[in-house]
Amino acid sequence: MPQNTTASVDDPRPTGEEVVQTLPWRWNTQGRIFLIGGLGFMFDAWDVSLNGVLIPLLSDEWDLSAGQAGLIGTANLIGMAVGAVLWGTIADRIGRRRAFAWTLLVFSLFTLAGVLTTDITWFVAFRFLAGVGLGGCVPVDYALVGEFTPARHRGRVLTAMDGWWPIGATLAGVVSAWLVGTWGDWRLPLLAMILPALLIFAVRLGMPESPLFLIRQGRLDEARRIIDRLVARTGATPRDYVLHAGVPAQRLGLGGIITQLRRVWEHGWRITLVAWLLFLAVMTVYYIALQWMPQVLIEAGYEQSRAFITSAGMAGVGLLGVIVSTLLVELLGRRLLLAITAPAATALLVALGGVLHLPAAVLTMVLGYGLLIQVAIPVLYTYVSELYPTALRGSGFGWASTISRIGAGLGPLLFMGQLEPALGLSGAFAVCLAGVVAAVVVMLVLAPDTTRRRLD
Repeated sequence: MPQNTTASVDDPRPTGEEVVQTLPWRWNTQGRIFLIGGLGFMFDAWDVSLNGVLIPLLSDEWDLSAGQAGLIGTANLIGMAVGAVLWGTIADRIGRRRAFAWTLLVFSLFTLAGVLTTDITWFVAFRFLAGVGLGGCVPVDYALVGEFTPARHRGRVLTAMDGWWPIGATLAGVVSAWLVGTWGDWRLPLLAMILPALLIFAVRLGMPESPLFLIRQGRLDEARRIIDRLVARTGATPRDYVLHAGVPAQRLGLGGIITQLRRVWEHGWRITLVAWLLFLAVMTVYYIALQWMPQVLIEAGYEQSRAFITSAGMAGVGLLGVIVSTLLVELLGRRLLLAITAPAATALLVALGGVLHLPAAVLTMVLGYGLLIQVAIPVLYTYVSELYPTALRGSGFGWASTISRIGAGLGPLLFMGQLEPALGLSGAFAVCLAGVVAAVVVMLVLAPDTTRRRLD
């Protein structure tokens, strides 16, 4: 194969990016990256869901006030907000692969530190720092997996990535119920995450860098080696292709993060406004339900173990939702599917507030929400990751994720501290529903559909 490195933009040969995005899908190649990326995403779900277990357990263990208990989830999610923008920017500056690995190491170390403390102040601090590490998993994993996935499969693959979330959230509830029910120690659910996370960290060190990132950074020889290896591993017919010179790598720092934020907005204020509003509205409601559902059920008279298992069921049925989302995302398109399912899911939470005294109805509403919201969220993640070009994909998604984590961290304090006491559970969720509907309307007006569109 001729080794031309660069060519003019009107060169008739395909580019390296086009070669990567037209390869056949192979489980031993792109599928391996999907699986390893998904396992990190699973830990993100596990850790967030674990806050719902820790809040009632530590409230009893350390005699916490409602405000102190709320800080457990808030600190963790605010840490994830910081981590999302930090690691997303790192991924766009120094590469997907290194950020892909180090997020889990940071998470594991500070989770272990939380296990060893007996003070709520230090515990909250360590939950924040663990969140900083784990917060990078969503933007970095989606950027890396998306850039290795052929264009015709990308919608389904990125949608299927969210299947790891209900797996992790279900494990958090089931494993916690078993460990705490058997040994009665709140530390065990935290310890159960650390060793698997470290193993995934070790595996991620051997992952290849994204060739689209390397091209963008002007590291063309490295990009060519990886592309040629992908062509060989997938059994595709070798083609002569060109690599257009990119831009040199930029230094990382506070100035770089601010510059990247400015570039995210300069790329298109409509796109970024839509991404931020969707993440804020949809994900804040989801995190409220995920973290506070056990406490809501316990206060409604449910036994602790039953509350944990019911909440785990809400997460577990989401796996079916991801399958439905994967089947419909290309058929209906990103925007239409999201516009239907996000408001419908939130409406079920509004109904939940009126049936807490009816266990069968509660189960129906909780499982229904878990199903519908996991149709919506995979589409949301896929859609937003496709709205940005390669140079901004990690940081664009990362900033949107940051906004959602901030909303998820502060939202429950407002929801449980102000809205729910004043309006009741149904009224509080009705306010959330109005926010979701408003975000969907803005999306339909301002943002394009990205179904089957190639990444640059």
